[in-house]
Amino acid sequence: MSKRLTTDVIDATFQAISKTIKKEKRFAYPGFGTFTVRSRKARKGRNPQTGEEIKIKASKTVGFKPAPTLKSSL
Repeated sequence: MSKRLTTDVIDATFQAISKTIKKEKRFAYPGFGTFTVRSRKARKGRNPQTGEEIKIKASKTVGFKPAPTLKSSL
């Protein structure tokens, strides 16, 4: 398999995973783990350069929980 084809396959795989997470809010790969959408609450933070307090908006992020098989193999 060529390097170009390998790159295309990996890119297509990650695009499919991303679409599934956006649509269903969850993607599970047996033996590897589960990706889920997690919500972060709005909170206060600090600008590290000035020390000024800032507001950080609520946001969404992707969380990952490894499968027991993967976890035990580490």
